[in-house]
Amino acid sequence: MATVSVGTDEHVVSSPPGPRGHWLWGTVREFRRDILGTMQSWVQEYGDAIRFRFFLHYYSYIFSHPEHNKYILQDNNHNYTKLPSPTLGLLVPLVGYGLVTNDGDSWLRQRRLAQPAFHRRRIERFSEIMTAAAELMVESWHPVAKEVGSIDLSEEMMRLTLEIVGKSLFSVDLTREAETVGTAFLAANRQFRDFSSHPFGTWLMNMPWLPRTRRFMRNVALLDRIVNGIIDGRRSSRDAGSGASEDLLDLLMDAQDAETGERMSDRQLRDEVMTLMLAGHETTSNALTWALYLLSEHPHVREELEREVDEVLSGRIPVFEDISRLNYTNMVLEESMRLYPPAYAMTRTATSADVVGGFHVDKGAIVTLSPYLTHRHPEFWDAPEAFDPQRFTPQRKAERPRYAYMPFGGGPRMCIGNNFAMTEATLILAMIAQRYRLDHVEGHPVDLEPLITLRPRYGMAMTLHER
Repeated sequence: MATVSVGTDEHVVSSPPGPRGHWLWGTVREFRRDILGTMQSWVQEYGDAIRFRFFLHYYSYIFSHPEHNKYILQDNNHNYTKLPSPTLGLLVPLVGYGLVTNDGDSWLRQRRLAQPAFHRRRIERFSEIMTAAAELMVESWHPVAKEVGSIDLSEEMMRLTLEIVGKSLFSVDLTREAETVGTAFLAANRQFRDFSSHPFGTWLMNMPWLPRTRRFMRNVALLDRIVNGIIDGRRSSRDAGSGASEDLLDLLMDAQDAETGERMSDRQLRDEVMTLMLAGHETTSNALTWALYLLSEHPHVREELEREVDEVLSGRIPVFEDISRLNYTNMVLEESMRLYPPAYAMTRTATSADVVGGFHVDKGAIVTLSPYLTHRHPEFWDAPEAFDPQRFTPQRKAERPRYAYMPFGGGPRMCIGNNFAMTEATLILAMIAQRYRLDHVEGHPVDLEPLITLRPRYGMAMTLHER
């Protein structure tokens, strides 16, 4: 394994290598055309550390070695903040300053407030909500499977995970709002992509008279209506004396600042609920969609998964305690998130000049870490494009550096809902495999769409076959 120098002035190279780009536009056009393909080609040409000019004199860095990830996310994480960031700043109109975008002491307070909702004991209770919702979904598929019909798996997973996050975290049923949330969020997601890859994206976002900005804000307003309805409904029920639900929303509404005694403002509540509603369903739905697609392309893996599910569950609905026995099911999910990590890239801003991997990083520079790239690093993954759940046996996991695999990020800002998401995904995948085989519809295009998360661009058409 190569030794990578981080955080030291020894053997400093002035800057990492990287593409020259256009004299004016830099690399904007490459990013707008194919961000994942562009980054992959750069890694192959320049290596694990890359410096590139995005536009004019704005330089950015990409690091993809596990030691780089560890240093930036963990060892020297205080030097690499989420804000200010041009990319994350564009998310603020959508999710505000919730857990994903906030930083510093304010973020730490929010994290501490939300953490109890994701403790193991609560997730165990949430597992009953997860399996009940999944059972209704697989039952609803029966008429389609009887006719060997097809579904858009991506839409089905979006609806299911939105229902679960609504009932688990906010004690509300969002199934009637699923189409509105899905349509508005996808549109806002694509608009965010266009803004973030535009050299003048930040300025365009602050020009409300522009058609593209108006369209974006209309979709945000639709999502605001749903989130504010959740909050207003809870306030009304509390005012009526119906008692607390003891869910995440109640924890947030009852939280008080230790020094001032103030509670969260309406805007703060809105930001947290919006963040957790969108992030809480989007990532898991995509993970499940990609996992079931990969299973359809690899029948021998699917058969092994079915054997485990049949042996462990014997035809019954799974419970929380079964998760520790569904080892291969978990391995399938881990491998699918290696190939298609929902959070395929993350950005940080260097608050001070630093040295990473023996290379100088400028103060104020935007630093990108990409699980999509690291998960394909040939030093740590043999045949990196192949789908092989056996990579995640306990022995093989122990042989790899911790930060060679990071679908949920790492360090202090590791995703707060990682255990929630894995519990949910494992239970749902087992329940689907128990009842059905899903096959990708021949001829339906499968193309990656890297938005805020990594989605299938054209949905995922799958035929249903009852086992």
